[in-house]
Amino acid sequence: MSHRPMNWLAHLYLSDPDPCTRIGNLLPDVIRQNELRVVPEEFQHGIGQHRAVDRFTDAHPVFRRSVARFRPPLRRYAPILVDIIYDHFLASLWPRYSSDDLVSFVARFHRSLDHEGRALPRRARERLAQIRDGGWLLSYADLDGVATALRRTGMRLRKPAPLDEAVTVVRAAYEDFRADFEAFFPELRSHLAGIRTD
Repeated sequence: MSHRPMNWLAHLYLSDPDPCTRIGNLLPDVIRQNELRVVPEEFQHGIGQHRAVDRFTDAHPVFRRSVARFRPPLRRYAPILVDIIYDHFLASLWPRYSSDDLVSFVARFHRSLDHEGRALPRRARERLAQIRDGGWLLSYADLDGVATALRRTGMRLRKPAPLDEAVTVVRAAYEDFRADFEAFFPELRSHLAGIRTD
């Protein structure tokens, strides 16, 4: 798995509040499948929550509608792009979804990496430190930050691509993407709440 921006803020927000579970929620996006199997047990619940979020998201018609707003050549990267755009809306609309201050929320997660994160394999610790040190979780709140993240990601691809051009698409259809997020996110929250009570 290459280091790339994803819907990390959403995974943290939707996670159970236990610090190890929150950390586990990011691991499938930052280390390989074979590495996940040797992650300590206290992080495995978060890994399972991450997968539940991804399964629901990938199959949801509103998410697919957002994906379809991108045309080739960006279409091949559209699921990743929409993940990031949805994180943008979560960050920019944060007070609507949480009474907790976003900066404080992210700071607590960063602190947990210095404590609970010590039990992780070295590669996972390094990847999570890059997310923390790069300030990525807060950078999505404005589209300039999204563009910077996408530019870095596009340069890391096997065949580099100008992924930051996606921001032009988002600006042109901003209210449509926002409406998609506002329709999708409450359904995702309800789905996860249902799983927890089963």
